[in-house]
Amino acid sequence: MAAIFKREVRSYFTSLIGYVVIGVMLAFLGLYYSADCLIYATSDFSTVLYSTVMVMLFLLPALTMRSFADERRNKTDQLLLTSPVGIPSIVLGKYLAQLAVFAVPMVVACIMPLVLTAFGTVSLTSAYATVLAYFLLGAACIAIGTFVSVLTENQIIAYLATFGILLVCYLMDGIKSLFTSGNTLAFVVFCVVLAIVSVLTGLICKNVTVGSAVFCGGAVVLILLFKLRPAWLLTGFNGVLDALALFDPFADFVGGMFSISGIVYYLSVIGLFLFLTGQALERRRWH
Repeated sequence: MAAIFKREVRSYFTSLIGYVVIGVMLAFLGLYYSADCLIYATSDFSTVLYSTVMVMLFLLPALTMRSFADERRNKTDQLLLTSPVGIPSIVLGKYLAQLAVFAVPMVVACIMPLVLTAFGTVSLTSAYATVLAYFLLGAACIAIGTFVSVLTENQIIAYLATFGILLVCYLMDGIKSLFTSGNTLAFVVFCVVLAIVSVLTGLICKNVTVGSAVFCGGAVVLILLFKLRPAWLLTGFNGVLDALALFDPFADFVGGMFSISGIVYYLSVIGLFLFLTGQALERRRWH
């Protein structure tokens, strides 16, 4: 894992990607820090991080798009998969390298609240709790982007798909407000999601029968729920939407509330998508 980590970190800084991600992130952090904290004399550092969340949607997909897609495009993925290094080590090596790049502006962000203490009283506990949540949010976004990258060999597709997923998660509060008209809409949306999952399953397994079986089985379950327990369907639908609201736990930290459940949520998202990445690599090893 250490060799892969070093190789990946080196590759980010022999190309422009690492410098661009760090430079742009630092530029926006510095801009909002100067505007909110220095010019307007605000001691709440959380607003600075909250203002730069939108930047993640554009920068982090650029960081993750090449992780596995570039290996497939250059036909080096099979050399990697047949090496003595295990799948978990490959995934963790690449993921930690991306996380290391993202951590550089976070280190600078940790210094900013200390500077504010020279001008007045600052709640360092609240500031660093928000920094932690911000870092975990970025780590979760990177895990999602890494999984998307393993599904394609085209870096542009990996970037756009990751950006689209993160944008949907970012807008989830507004999307949830649209799905309040009852069980029928929930049923229709679940059917669309089931169709997408079935297609992805068929593509990953390279077997139309498996994808069709997933769709048919899921459709039977949805129909039974819609006919017999429609309230369960709507409750489950709302639960799914809540689970997709990736940016909501961070908003709690910005509001001054330290949320253990938010930290557990981000760690769960990271673990889930790294696991899915490993499973996708495992299937490619044997096909």
